[in-house]
Amino acid sequence: MPKPASLFCLLLCSAALISSCTTIPQRSSPEWIGFTETGGASFYAMRYQFQATASGERLNQMASTAAHKELPFGTMVRVTNIANGESVVVKINDRGPFVEGRVIDLTRSAFSEIADTSVGVVQVEIVVIE
Repeated sequence: MPKPASLFCLLLCSAALISSCTTIPQRSSPEWIGFTETGGASFYAMRYQFQATASGERLNQMASTAAHKELPFGTMVRVTNIANGESVVVKINDRGPFVEGRVIDLTRSAFSEIADTSVGVVQVEIVVIE
């Protein structure tokens, strides 16, 4: 049977190894500020609630977060619905969407700030603000 000190050391080393594998969210570099893109915006299905995102954070449908194919994690983006002018600010913490014509996937609550969720997909303009 392992000694308590050996077991503690093993647990401590395991925790250090696991934490070193976690992706730390970054902020966008200055060259991204002002970047704009237009295209479709959709939202995550409820089945993804609490699943890990590409940044390592858990998806929270009540948070203002989003997925983008290339913007750095932690980038703050203003997403504006082109049809009605409504906008929401979200933090990029995941990768996607991987559907042609879509530029961003929002959490359900962020999407509902700019459109009715029954619509499913809306045309938006995204602007990196921070």
